[in-house]
Amino acid sequence: MLDAVNRPVSDQTPAGVHRTDCANGLTVLSEHIPGRRTVAFGVWVRFGTLHETRAQMGLAHLLEHMVFKGTATRSARDLAFSLESLGGSLDAYTEREFTSYQARVLDRHLGAAVEVIGDLVFNPRLADADLALERQVILEEIAMVDDTPDDVVFDLHNEALWGDHPHAWRILGTRESVSSLTTDHLRALQAGQYQPGRLVVAAAGNVTHEQLLDVLARHGWLDRPGSRVPDPVVAPAVPTHGGRVHHPRKDITQVHLVLGSEATAVGDPRRHAFGLLGTLLGGGMSSRLFQRVREELGYAYSVYHFHSPYADAGSHGVYLATAPETAQQALDAVREVLGQVAATGLPEAEIEAGKLQLAGQLVMSLESVSARMYRAATSALYHEPVRTIDEMLEDVAGIDAATVAALASEFFDPSRMTLVSHGPRSVR
Repeated sequence: MLDAVNRPVSDQTPAGVHRTDCANGLTVLSEHIPGRRTVAFGVWVRFGTLHETRAQMGLAHLLEHMVFKGTATRSARDLAFSLESLGGSLDAYTEREFTSYQARVLDRHLGAAVEVIGDLVFNPRLADADLALERQVILEEIAMVDDTPDDVVFDLHNEALWGDHPHAWRILGTRESVSSLTTDHLRALQAGQYQPGRLVVAAAGNVTHEQLLDVLARHGWLDRPGSRVPDPVVAPAVPTHGGRVHHPRKDITQVHLVLGSEATAVGDPRRHAFGLLGTLLGGGMSSRLFQRVREELGYAYSVYHFHSPYADAGSHGVYLATAPETAQQALDAVREVLGQVAATGLPEAEIEAGKLQLAGQLVMSLESVSARMYRAATSALYHEPVRTIDEMLEDVAGIDAATVAALASEFFDPSRMTLVSHGPRSVR
């Protein structure tokens, strides 16, 4: 039966991941991990904030919430109890480029996870009465974020960096955009995007690829009509350079700062070298920024580097929060650290130490079944090969000082970074 409805694309990869492209457009990936008694199962819809309009900002996130309000055969309570009563978990989230629904269950309950997530994705009720309630929940979520300055400042920085591009949109939307969305908008999105040709399914843990295909077939995933659907065309993102924006706020006691710029995308061959730079500059207590700004100067409790890579672009920068009277000095210290590295790169000894740190982080990040599931899914979402741990470690070992210096010069020069401050005092 499976041979009739599936078209194998590749055999098992060196990384242990199997992939099948089904005739109806569904992409299925799996990795069997010996010694586990659990399975992580998820589905990714190739639609996120990146594909919205400004007027419908927050639509993908709203639909992610609404499918949990009930289906044709399950109430919201039934959905809540469906996997938790088996000791499992059910969750969902919306990102800029996709929306995901995931479960983690005991291996013998994989069928239940596939059935429940399939019901959410393919058969949501999307009733007007449910929307009235859930819209209010999301408005409360927006209000909660608005009251959290260390969240708000990142949204403000995205807007300053990306301007009128969807990378600047807020995943939650705004009070105005969410209030304008209707069940017609939700039904159109679900009908157009929640179909096999726009879905990637992945599982990892105590499951074989044939078992996963059998379970998907039993629950109707492989019989649903569909075909491969291309990704929507999105205009290229054009970042700003060197801008400075202050958003005054008198009801908080710290100034929250993000100094950042565009960065490497998901498939950039220099991604591990960029990760090494981020780790050494602001990836932990031993990083240059932590040691300088917190340990030596005492200007901040939290200071770190972040990196958000996308298919077509990426952003990165430094976040810190500090008292108004030390905000300028703290920012100057960050610029000093970044400017030095942008001008001279990093010494060989520091790079070698960073390789050890980055290698450890990479290996430990792939220890869980959920992380392995995510690795398999992202390979399909971003049209990237699944690399083995040894291949990634070889990439890390091959990082050289010239590559690090070139990346530092291109992306870490503070004069080319966009500064956003949020709090009772501005900085320059």
